[in-house]
Amino acid sequence: MKYVDEFRDPLVIRNALDEIRRLANSGRHFRLMEVCGGHTHAIFRFGLNELLPENVELIHGPGCPVCVLPMGRMDDGLDLANDPQVIFTAFGDMMRVPGSKGSPLESKARGADVRIVYSPLDALAIAERNPDRRVVFFAIGFETTAPSTALTLLQARARKITNFCVFSNHVTIIPAIRAILNSPDMRLDGFIGPGHVSTVIGCQPYQFIARDFGLPIVVSGFEPADILQSVVMLLRQLQAGRATVENQYGRAVPWAGNLAALRALAEVFEVRPHFEWRGLGFISHSALKLRESFAPWDAERVMPVRGVCVADPKAAQCGEVLKGVLKPHQCKLFGKECTPERPIGALMVSSEGACAAHFKYGVSVFPGLPVVEA
Repeated sequence: MKYVDEFRDPLVIRNALDEIRRLANSGRHFRLMEVCGGHTHAIFRFGLNELLPENVELIHGPGCPVCVLPMGRMDDGLDLANDPQVIFTAFGDMMRVPGSKGSPLESKARGADVRIVYSPLDALAIAERNPDRRVVFFAIGFETTAPSTALTLLQARARKITNFCVFSNHVTIIPAIRAILNSPDMRLDGFIGPGHVSTVIGCQPYQFIARDFGLPIVVSGFEPADILQSVVMLLRQLQAGRATVENQYGRAVPWAGNLAALRALAEVFEVRPHFEWRGLGFISHSALKLRESFAPWDAERVMPVRGVCVADPKAAQCGEVLKGVLKPHQCKLFGKECTPERPIGALMVSSEGACAAHFKYGVSVFPGLPVVEA
């Protein structure tokens, strides 16, 4: 299969691993953070962490938008869902995310009209078919999914569909990376940059990482060869004492980003002064809200949203995992009280969560390649 099989070729994987071992054969320990949840799942799914030398460590960052959503925002969404006049819509990976009062799926079991949609346009179509009900779309995601929300809102305004509104929980990746870099716990040597986000924002926004912090970043694709090539590119920079932004995922990521998507974002959204992230606290200018011109479609303006703050369960250590301080299996609840069937933290329930990936995948899928014991 073109553009898939060639990125999973065992010979290509072996050659990349040989180059990684050669570059890492210096006695130095390298800590590289993959920012995207899609990378985390690929790393575990293909057993790439098992194949790397023990002095090349992959750290799982806050690249899952569901995982960084604080429980208070989930509770605000559940309040909207429990309104009998509301049809509450969200992506499927939101259905089992726990708030302090349960999950959307549990609200549905108690009688709320909660529906899974595959795009915000699906929610808009539901609003057209139900003019006597208010349809709320629980919007979530980084810059990857925000353009689809923006384009849907432009459609809603053009078609004058006023019973549709958006509860925006879109967040932006750059402030989160900056927060990690400014954290006293930060012990990183480089970043595997997010591929999906970068298809929208491009590579230019990451230049501050190299300029201000002296760390390299390589925007990466999601196949095994992509990720391992990105590790090679990072190690080459580190061994040469360089720090720059490189684009391994050139087949999908333009350097300047997707200009049409960026224009749609700028027309519909503006940056919030501050927003709470699970595990990272409040980060300034890190999330998107609807502009005043879209107030009739803004759930936070047309409906009662309390804006509650709810602390995570004390025993859960989602914050430490999100910041890369702990590995998923080092959380005290991992695989015991907290499992995919009965998740306590969002990192276990989300399809992109590091804990769910660690729980689901555990062995290499490249037979014959050596597994390096940690």
